Amino acid sequence: MEPALLNDLAARARGLVTDERRALLGITGAPGAGKTTLAVALVQRLRADGVAVAHVPMDGFHLADAALVERGILDRKGAIETFDVHGYLALLRRLRTELDHDVLAPDFERTLEQPIAGAISVRPQDRLVVTEGNYLLDERDAWPEVRAALDETWFVEVPDDVRVERLVRRHVEFGKPDPEARAWVAHVDEPNARRIVARRSAADLVVDGALI
Repeated sequence: MEPALLNDLAARARGLVTDERRALLGITGAPGAGKTTLAVALVQRLRADGVAVAHVPMDGFHLADAALVERGILDRKGAIETFDVHGYLALLRRLRTELDHDVLAPDFERTLEQPIAGAISVRPQDRLVVTEGNYLLDERDAWPEVRAALDETWFVEVPDDVRVERLVRRHVEFGKPDPEARAWVAHVDEPNARRIVARRSAADLVVDGALI
């Protein structure tokens, strides 16, 4: 990542931190934009600067495959309806208010392609939580309440051709043959991307993902 960009983003994130409350920062963008890469780099930089910070991806609230099969939507895994928005919102509210004990959060295991309960610990001393996911700015269901629970939401964007190739490589890395990966990107990831990009203007900050 460009050092100057990381410096600027880390300074902005530190500005959210106060002694009185735990701050919540959201990072969003279309699939393959670089949300996780940015979140990880930002958390590492903040920790190096002495900030007590936790990273809690939204992906831990993927519905498990069994639940997707039950609902008949396994072939749309990653679409907005395949996440537990109410569970995610409840966690964000707990992170804001429960400061006297560890709060456990789920993570997502990409090799298994399944959520893992209780995999992340947010400690009482953590004054900032960085969360990232696709739909943080969406207008449907409880997603506006998710946005309201966050102090700021940043939108990461990259050119579509770069983003699509990143997605194809990711799907291939985790087991899909190249033609299947490209078909999944075209028929599942890209409709999701259009929905996400339509909410870009609602972000507090737009980050150039080409610099990540």
